[in-house]
Amino acid sequence: MTRYLELVCPAGTLAALRVAVDAGADTVYCGFQDCTNARNYPGLNFTREDLHTGISYAHARGCRVFVAVNTFPRAGDLGPWQRAIDDAASCGADAVILADLGVLDYASRRHPNLRRHLSVQAAAASPLGIRFYRDIFGISRVVLPRVLSVEEVTSLIGQTGIEAEAFAFGSLGTMVEGRCFLSSYMTGRSPSSDGVCAPAECASYHEDGDRLVSRLGEVMINRFAHNEPAAYPTPCKGRFLVHGRPSYLFEEPTGLNVIPLLAELKAAGVTALKIEGRQRSRTYVATVVTAFRHVLDALAEGAPTAPIPAVLREVAEGGRETFGAYAKGWR
Repeated sequence: MTRYLELVCPAGTLAALRVAVDAGADTVYCGFQDCTNARNYPGLNFTREDLHTGISYAHARGCRVFVAVNTFPRAGDLGPWQRAIDDAASCGADAVILADLGVLDYASRRHPNLRRHLSVQAAAASPLGIRFYRDIFGISRVVLPRVLSVEEVTSLIGQTGIEAEAFAFGSLGTMVEGRCFLSSYMTGRSPSSDGVCAPAECASYHEDGDRLVSRLGEVMINRFAHNEPAAYPTPCKGRFLVHGRPSYLFEEPTGLNVIPLLAELKAAGVTALKIEGRQRSRTYVATVVTAFRHVLDALAEGAPTAPIPAVLREVAEGGRETFGAYAKGWR
């Protein structure tokens, strides 16, 4: 069957990788068990042995594996990022997903034949910026930031002539990727340098009368009614007092789902869809990948549109879905 769009799926563990491959992923992306990737949580990610095993499993079933090395090294400490690049290459990864200029330079010089993709963490959202990464570091693909409308995506791809990967489902952060340090003020660690936003050991919940209160460190993030879904306490999706009234200051906890926009994204030149969720369970991976596989296969067979599988709403963040910036509703 002709592929409608490449389906790039998350794997936080070796077991999740197998689930994603079996559910129909074209590509799986993962990271090592350290600060070199932006999902550095306890119990997640891959040892070198895991990666070798996972790549063998995926390749035997016609699936590719990308390795995310997409955080920003601290001054004078490039070693872990260099080792991650070397080990991804030696394990047979099909591409590495990179953000930092120094890491990009190292990968392009040390492993020129290893495909390099520009991570969303690089926050490259202009033709000039993307062409810089393409011409200097030889990137083959850009993962587009989640701040672009469909019209902007069309213009960007048309002016860069490079493969483009767009987020299609999952958690939707409002901060400019690669530049968010909100978590560090509350927990001492940030996704940009440590690979972790709102680490689980800093998150807590407790009952306050008929309300459930969530905290991150010592900071109250939200207060929920007894029948209200309790979202995970991340700083940008907290409910704060503004002019004496509690409201979501940055963004509500809703999940991105672009299935109704797939034809528009394809027409814009997008070549791959990215599902977010390396920190989510195997059940989540199986559910979302299977649903997207059915939708994409239907479109590849000529279906004019594809309905949103109801099961996706059940696993969407907050139980609600949004087009995010693709629709630019706030304008």
